[in-house]
Amino acid sequence: MYGEQSPSREGLKRYLAAPKAIPPPQVRYGKNMIWVRTASAIVAIVVALSVTSLGGWYFTALLAAIVLLAQVEYFKLVRATGEAPAARTTLVASQVLILIQQIRPEWTSLTLTLGGTVICTYLLLKPKVATINDVATSILGLFYCAYLPSFWILVRSLDDGIKLIFLAYGCIWAADIGAYFAGKAFGKTPLTIVSPKKTVEGAVFGFGSSIAIALVGTYFLRWPFWPGSGLAIGLLVGAAGLLGDLTESLMKRNAGVKDSGDLIPGHGGILDRGDSYVFTAPLVYYFVQLLGV
Repeated sequence: MYGEQSPSREGLKRYLAAPKAIPPPQVRYGKNMIWVRTASAIVAIVVALSVTSLGGWYFTALLAAIVLLAQVEYFKLVRATGEAPAARTTLVASQVLILIQQIRPEWTSLTLTLGGTVICTYLLLKPKVATINDVATSILGLFYCAYLPSFWILVRSLDDGIKLIFLAYGCIWAADIGAYFAGKAFGKTPLTIVSPKKTVEGAVFGFGSSIAIALVGTYFLRWPFWPGSGLAIGLLVGAAGLLGDLTESLMKRNAGVKDSGDLIPGHGGILDRGDSYVFTAPLVYYFVQLLGV
């Protein structure tokens, strides 16, 4: 599955305009699929809520493990397109970045810069001549799979960080569920060719679901001008989740696969389930910083 080649660089636009067929996933659970998906979701939610409640190094350790597994899947997608990224170097740099975000967050930007420099140096000095795509996909792996998710550590470290994370979780879950069921029931207008099954109707309902949860949450959290702030953060989380979903869909389509992996029974890989959280963390963090809550 991962051995399929992507279209040439020159034909990328043509490829996206008329994407190749993606083979259906192997049927592994049959009629029990709904129960497998439900059980996996329940376990994931319980683990996420429990570790988030504990916070500190427990939260950071779980995030580090998720980042590691997500990057392994990411680099499989990259290799499927024929590129040769600096996978191991990026994996190490990413774990260092997560550690720095926990102990000295003011050094995280420096760590990102140094990590990118080390990755470029490795690719330039290795025996086989690297391409610009090798460099770009490696740096993207550091930025997309590690740096952006590391902001969850900053969010959790805030005074009301646990409440804020639970609010973000609720908005993400509401947006995903709302978009899925509305898209199935009413979806007629395709949203983007990157993900043909997504519809405008589903996206709008997903945004509305995220905003509804945000309004309730900001009311109970007593945020200043909660109708406006709730509307804003609900839109932000809904948009960030959709952006993360579409970004991962683009990666999978370029690699010619249905799922990024099969680690989570009935759901696919870590990237498949975690894509909505990638862009959300930094937006939520900076939003509450600007709002002063």
